[in-house]
Amino acid sequence: MTQSSLKNDRLLRALRREPVDKTPVWIMRQAGRYLPEYRKIRATAGSFMKLCKTPELACTVTLQPLDRFPLDAAILFSDILTIPDAMGLGLYFKEGEGPAFERPIKRAEDILSLSVPDPELSLGYVLDAVRMVKHELDHKVPLIGFCGSPWTIATYMVEGKADKSFPSIKKMQQEDPHSLHQLLHVLAKSVSTHLNAQIKAGVDAVMIFDTWGGMLSTPDYQDFSLQYCQQIMSELIREHEGRQIPVILFTKGGAHWLELMAKSGCNALGLDGTANLREAKARVGAHVALQGNMDPQFLYRSQDEIRAEVGRILHSFGSGPGHIFNLGHGILPDVAPENVAVLVDAVHNLSQSYHLS
Repeated sequence: MTQSSLKNDRLLRALRREPVDKTPVWIMRQAGRYLPEYRKIRATAGSFMKLCKTPELACTVTLQPLDRFPLDAAILFSDILTIPDAMGLGLYFKEGEGPAFERPIKRAEDILSLSVPDPELSLGYVLDAVRMVKHELDHKVPLIGFCGSPWTIATYMVEGKADKSFPSIKKMQQEDPHSLHQLLHVLAKSVSTHLNAQIKAGVDAVMIFDTWGGMLSTPDYQDFSLQYCQQIMSELIREHEGRQIPVILFTKGGAHWLELMAKSGCNALGLDGTANLREAKARVGAHVALQGNMDPQFLYRSQDEIRAEVGRILHSFGSGPGHIFNLGHGILPDVAPENVAVLVDAVHNLSQSYHLS
């Protein structure tokens, strides 16, 4: 299948900075807890990991937001920590506390025992879900695959759980940077291998989530995060069976590094809610597409305020190709689905005037 056979390839054209009829929109975490149908299937599954590891359920959840809203892309329902789980660290989720590992990285010897997982063997459930989603989408919209960045995955592996103060990885970074680089290297190889397997299974674009890159200083960001994202992008399949595969890089808190990120080999940069879209376009918009960047908190506002904020962001980017509308981070779990419908409708309606030829 070529991408030209997609009924709606608006996202892919925007990622290539080609003309579109209206600005495409999808939403980070668009398949998730804000949807009552998701909460129902999550309760039936019994655990988050069961939901991730059962391809039929992951497929259903991936498609749920597409059944509600005229979004321009589906994003695979999975998790950025499936790779360390496949490495044997024992991923589990505590209700209300987030992800944790039974066997976190505690010493250099733990890193030496790690190997790159075979995606078809230990992550086959992800690839089966990709194939099922592609079949069910029936060429409707593109499917986005994803992984976490090596740095972001490493923070969870070393801390053993979600801990935004990051004491353990900061200590490793200072006291044993050699071992940390060993960990990041094996993770970079694992991410590129897994993303390539997703591409072969059928995803149309991939995204790298560098959620915790913004905590680093500029030299450390380049050394411990960006160089490994660049390694991944240099190893990715960029064309498969007639399909060009664009890559989106999202570093939360990374707006001051746009020029560095734009040279990494990606096709688009995700912007968080703190970035100024007009300034970002002036800095790098001739080189990469830009994705974002409405503050997720705005979805708690009135519908008129949501429309006004959509209009402000579209005006900030202005005319021309290369904008994908999204939130500045993931949608919050108690947002009203009706407000998401208003957002999607506003993007499609208000953006048309910016794409007149």
